[in-house]
Amino acid sequence: MADALIINERLSISEAEIEISAMRSQGSGGQHVNKTSSAIHLRFDIAASSLPSHYKERLLGLRDHRVTDDGCIVIKAQQHRSQPLNRAEALERLAEMIRAAGIVRAARKATQPTRGSKRRRLESKLHRGRVKALRSNREI
Repeated sequence: MADALIINERLSISEAEIEISAMRSQGSGGQHVNKTSSAIHLRFDIAASSLPSHYKERLLGLRDHRVTDDGCIVIKAQQHRSQPLNRAEALERLAEMIRAAGIVRAARKATQPTRGSKRRRLESKLHRGRVKALRSNREI
């Protein structure tokens, strides 16, 4: 694909699925700041995209402020002073977010404490109890 955002060697997204608009950057600037639109506002509709279903499920399940209630990813890039650099940064952030959704963590296996760790825990409890008993000011 000529105009595609490459996520990994097997997955890419057509840039037609990504809505990019330019807007003015926030914050202070120079004399030219009120005339140029260098910030980039990127919207990506997860449900309407060509991503595989497991990517869509993982992205929609994210608890991230960039994912809206209607299932769109919204990214605003305004770090750089030029529009092409901000556009590239917004696209890279989107690609990184999708890459992260593709990584499946191994399920945690519940384990039991070892015999040695149980013994050490009980010995330390006995030791602390003896130390505290020595602190008491009782006469026997």
